[in-house]
Amino acid sequence: MKHALTMPNFGSYADARALAGLARDAEDAGWDGFFLWDHIQNSGGEEALPMCDPWVALTAVALATDRIRIGTMITPVPRRRPWVLARQTVTLDRLSNGRLILGAGIGFPPEEYTTFGEDGDERTRGDKLDEGLDVLAGLWSGRPFSYDGAHFTIRDAIMLPTPSQRPRIPIWVAGMIPAKRPTRRAARYDGMFPIAKDLRVLSPQEIAALAAEIRAQRTTDAPFDIAVGGESSPEGPYRRTEPLTAYEEAGATWWMESLTDWRGKLEEMHDFVRAGPPR
Repeated sequence: MKHALTMPNFGSYADARALAGLARDAEDAGWDGFFLWDHIQNSGGEEALPMCDPWVALTAVALATDRIRIGTMITPVPRRRPWVLARQTVTLDRLSNGRLILGAGIGFPPEEYTTFGEDGDERTRGDKLDEGLDVLAGLWSGRPFSYDGAHFTIRDAIMLPTPSQRPRIPIWVAGMIPAKRPTRRAARYDGMFPIAKDLRVLSPQEIAALAAEIRAQRTTDAPFDIAVGGESSPEGPYRRTEPLTAYEEAGATWWMESLTDWRGKLEEMHDFVRAGPPR
C-alpha cells in the first residue's frame, strides 16, 4: 500500500509556496503522494476563506519535488472547460516528469455551480463528467479529435504535446458509495476514491465489496487503484479505527491521509509529515 497526503486548497492551506515546502518535507519523509482539493469558494453563509488555484499550487509542488506523485482530489470536471483542463494537465504532467494523477468527480457542494449561474443538478453534472472525461482522453491522444455530445462539441482539434505518461494520465474517479453510477464510471478508468455519504471513514468490509464490484465490471486486467481517505489520529470524527493492513487485504492500494485546518494548520503539520507515513 502507498501513502499520500491530501489537503484543502483553502484556509491555512491556501499558500502555494507553503504547500510546496510541505510537499518537499513529505517527499523527504517517504510519502508517496501529495494531493490537493479543488474548490473555488466556500458557501452556506460561512465566513469567506482564502483559496488558491490547485493547478498553480501543484506547479509549485512539482518544481519543489522529484519523486512524489501529485494531483487533485478531486477536480470537478463539469465546472471546467475540458479542453482547458486538458492543456493544464498535460503541461503539469510533463513538468513533473509524468507524476500527475487526475482525480475527477462531479464536485460538491452544488453551490459551487449555482453561485455562478451554472446547473447544479447532480445528474447533469454526472453527464458532463462523463463527456468531459471522453474529451480529455481524446485531446490527450495528440491525434485529430472531434466530439458531438449533449454538453460539449469539438471540431477537428489537435493538442500537442501529449502527456509524458502512457497510455495517458491516470484518472481516479471519486464518488459516493453505494451509488452505482460512480462505480461503473470508475471501472472504465484507473482508480477510484470512494466517499461515504456521511463522510465517515469507510470500513475494510466496504472496500472489499467495492473492489469485488469493480473487478466484475472491468474489461481489462490493467492495474486499478482504490484510494481510501481518513486520519491516522487518536481522536477526531474522521479517524481510522482499523489497521492499514486490513484495508490493504481488502483491496485498497493507497491510504490518503487527510490534513485539514480542524486537525491542524499547515504550519503545525510539518512534524507529523516529517515523521513519515503511518505503517
